[in-house]
Amino acid sequence: MDKTYQPHAIESHWYNEWESKDYFAPQGSGEPYTIMIPPPNVTGSLHMGHGFNNAIMDALIRWRRMQGRNTLWQPGTDHAGIATQMVVERQLGAQGVSRHDLGREKFLEKVWEWKEQSGGTITRQIRRLGSSVDWSRERFTMDEGLSEAVKEAFVRLHEDGLIYRGKRLVNWDTKLHTAISDLEVENHDEKGHLWHLRYPLAEGARTGEGLDYLVVATTRPETMLGDSAIAVHPEDERYRDLIGRHVMLPLVNRLIPIVGDEYVDREFGTGCVKITPAHDFNDYEVGKRHHLPLINIFDRDARVLARAQVFHVDGTPNDRVDPSLPDGYAGMDRYDARKAIVAEFQGMGLLEKIDAHALKVPRGDRSGTVIEPWLTDQWYVSTKPLAEKAIAAVESGQIQFVPKQYENMYFSWMRDIQDWCISRQLWWGHRIPAWYDEAGNVYVGRDEAEARRRYNVPNNVDLRQDDDVLDTWFSSGLWTFSTLGWPEQTDFLKTFHPTDVLVTGFDIIFFWVARMIMMSTHLTGQIPFKTVYVHGLVRDAQGQKMSKSKGNVLDPLDIVDGIELDTLLEKRTSGMMQPKLAEKIAKQTRAEFPEGIASYGTDALRFTFCSLASTGRDIKFDMGRVEGYRNFCNKLWNAANFVFENTEDKDTGVNDEPVELSSVDRWIISALQRTELEVNRQLEAFRFDLATQALYEFVWDEYCAWYLELVKPVLWDENASAERQRGTRRTLVRVLEAALRLAHPFMPFITEEIWQRVAPLAAKSGPTLMLQPWPDATEDRIDEQAEFDIDWVKALMLGVRQIRGEMNISMARKIDLVLRNADDTDRRRLAENEPLLKKLAKLETITVLPADQEPPLAATALVGEMEVLVPMAGLIDKDAELARLDKEIAKLEGEVKRVGGKLSNEGFVSKAPAEVIDKERAKLAEAEQARARLAEQRGRIASL
Repeated sequence: MDKTYQPHAIESHWYNEWESKDYFAPQGSGEPYTIMIPPPNVTGSLHMGHGFNNAIMDALIRWRRMQGRNTLWQPGTDHAGIATQMVVERQLGAQGVSRHDLGREKFLEKVWEWKEQSGGTITRQIRRLGSSVDWSRERFTMDEGLSEAVKEAFVRLHEDGLIYRGKRLVNWDTKLHTAISDLEVENHDEKGHLWHLRYPLAEGARTGEGLDYLVVATTRPETMLGDSAIAVHPEDERYRDLIGRHVMLPLVNRLIPIVGDEYVDREFGTGCVKITPAHDFNDYEVGKRHHLPLINIFDRDARVLARAQVFHVDGTPNDRVDPSLPDGYAGMDRYDARKAIVAEFQGMGLLEKIDAHALKVPRGDRSGTVIEPWLTDQWYVSTKPLAEKAIAAVESGQIQFVPKQYENMYFSWMRDIQDWCISRQLWWGHRIPAWYDEAGNVYVGRDEAEARRRYNVPNNVDLRQDDDVLDTWFSSGLWTFSTLGWPEQTDFLKTFHPTDVLVTGFDIIFFWVARMIMMSTHLTGQIPFKTVYVHGLVRDAQGQKMSKSKGNVLDPLDIVDGIELDTLLEKRTSGMMQPKLAEKIAKQTRAEFPEGIASYGTDALRFTFCSLASTGRDIKFDMGRVEGYRNFCNKLWNAANFVFENTEDKDTGVNDEPVELSSVDRWIISALQRTELEVNRQLEAFRFDLATQALYEFVWDEYCAWYLELVKPVLWDENASAERQRGTRRTLVRVLEAALRLAHPFMPFITEEIWQRVAPLAAKSGPTLMLQPWPDATEDRIDEQAEFDIDWVKALMLGVRQIRGEMNISMARKIDLVLRNADDTDRRRLAENEPLLKKLAKLETITVLPADQEPPLAATALVGEMEVLVPMAGLIDKDAELARLDKEIAKLEGEVKRVGGKLSNEGFVSKAPAEVIDKERAKLAEAEQARARLAEQRGRIASL
């Protein structure tokens, strides 16, 4: 094995080896264990959320695989309707071609071409993370089998009366010309205005006041053309007497009622709000409660119609309301119409005032355009009947959320669920299996032939298929069972469904998790998974969300491979339209990564992710931790080299030769059992942070820092017995081999590389570590006496090291040690470990002082009740040491004075950022503590 750990030299080799030998495929003989990968977008590339998510899933699947479970980790990608269509449309646009120029069929050919050429980027990146998914079963939501499953699901839900077509309000993207889901809408804080408009009272002035109008406050004056009512709070004393009366809608001259509704916020604006059910989601709900007409004034581009489209609340045409709109507005963009309407109100003396107003503006996450609530014909899933089963599955405990508090979020959403709009006005996606005749009658079937048979439509009647496609969440809602062959009852479906764990972020509990539960319980009669492990978002070290606009995005592969500063700068600022923002991000990047990002390797990154995976909280990603775990990899590598140097070509006692185990050997074996119990316990509880902590502390603190040091006297002592040396060598290799198995789910590459060398020494056989049995603790090998004895040895050695450090005594110089207040147990432990202590602590003599004897002048440490004394006489040059300490104390006093002065300066404290002040205070406290320690040490030496 190389002397230096070089991750890139081993990672690609081992992944190719594992994949080519089909080690990722199901092959255990135990109970099935299934994880479905949340399918990333085929357009996507790896981000920190993917990296974190995959590290958790792979730790689980490797752990269960080593336990002998019949594991399946199902991979695949999502066709990502809007995102993919936009990518290809942009490519065509660069050539001066639109999708409409090509037509639907040719355009879809282009999309498939792009998917084949570029769509595998993210799957290649997932391989780089060491993810042991069964690539032979990779699926795509638009592949043939999944497309058939989507049709089947649609038809069955339609047959069950759970899918219908209706006219409802949707999030309409006026640039992409499609409905989009709430998840695809981003609310931006923007500066706007609040217009106060006067609406004349139709029945004359209010008694006693003389006012003949109401003032409504609105952020969208352009939609007033579609107003159906004015609403006030029913308990608002100012307006309660007006409920039931009417106003005359200006410009349109339409009589609309004044209604009382608790939706109205009495403190907002004037307490009177205009109700436009066809152009506002909240108004839509008010309109349903009061049976108001829905008056649509915009076309699909959000331009004003020549005549309004008027409907009843059930979506049927309403011919009772005059659809006329004022002259001059037809074809006008909504924002141009806003300016014209405000100008007309002002000209008529109906504009009361305009206030500046901060508001949240809904924008499409891909188009960036302002989303328009728009009334259209769409396909819907009736979700309440499905939600009842889905709620029951969680209430009964069949499905459990980890952490459990996310069940409350789930229940809150599901108990207030609205029908799901599943149609999208795109070309890329699963086309809706519905056909129309010239009269607009709808026929649903798996194909046109079936639709004709089911509805007895003769062949001489022309049918055209619905142009819309299904929401991407519809196909991904079938993911757990469609990927296993449903609707066919395949062996894989029977074996691996329900799946075991879904690993996901809290932000898609409703959009994906809930829909999978609804779809699976209804269509298969089974829950889709038994546990939902919910993790937080990966944020930067300051706790901010990672985003391109903040310039704080990290690419996990840049951490794995490293990236130079210039390349990182280009990556973070390329394509930015605002030079000032690009300059700011470049400055931040230089400050954070002055030399770019070093190469840390996959194992260090994975271990970092797992160490940060606590119970559902957002994760502050700190590069310092990655560096620390890269050092952990180095420590493990160096420890393995030490073991090989001291065991290869030597008798390791694994072939039944008699061995003698020292208390040190028994201690590390005992510590290993406890670590195995703890890692397993924490993995069962999904506490990856505590599992990795236990593993780290054992490998670094116990095995590397202590055990390897404590066994050197035995290994290197020519006079040690063969049985003792065999016992130590056997313990060395067996504990290392078990620790590698324990670490493998978190750090697969380095553990595989080392295990290949250590396995023969530990009498283990097999082609790969990943198929070795998981370490099971043997509780009768827990040896409390050995643990207490070695804890005593460690405490004594630490006491000596502390005295050496405080007194500046070189490790090269042997010292005498005196023990005072030693009891019988202390004496036994000393007798058993004296040669080891003398060797490792560089001791000349160890003397146990009788109780009635006065101790010498000495530096002291405590081990329990026992005093550990190092006599100072002749050890140090007292005057020289006092002079050195005086110099150090003076330096610290200068630092205390400098920082203290800074913090007492009111100008500095009032202007400096809080984090800068906190750093200065911490610096002051550290300097004061160091000064106190040195002053105490000086006092001890001065008294010698």
